[in-house]
Amino acid sequence: MGKRDDLIAQYADDLKNKCGMSADMDLLTKVTIGCGPAIYNADASTVAATQPDEIATVKNNFLIKKLGLSDGPQLDDAINSVLTTYGQSERNKYRAVVYYMLTKHFGKESVYG
Repeated sequence: MGKRDDLIAQYADDLKNKCGMSADMDLLTKVTIGCGPAIYNADASTVAATQPDEIATVKNNFLIKKLGLSDGPQLDDAINSVLTTYGQSERNKYRAVVYYMLTKHFGKESVYG
């Protein structure tokens, strides 16, 4: 297995053990690939949930640009919900896992079809 496969397995483990959900491995793989080289960078591979700039990046670059959603309070609510599900005390919130959960939350799996 390559480095990406190892990371995808780690993300699936986080979804199962930290978020209480079983991963759709096909979708998780596509979301991970969609994150590009960021998954290999220690800083870029995680979402800093306490930094407003980071939350704005998730909202603007992923939810609005990638998933094509309209801006509004529902986006902030979804981000907060996903981060709460991941666990506020969880220090490393992997970007691919957060994006996967947001994709599922909004039923936007077709973006990765």
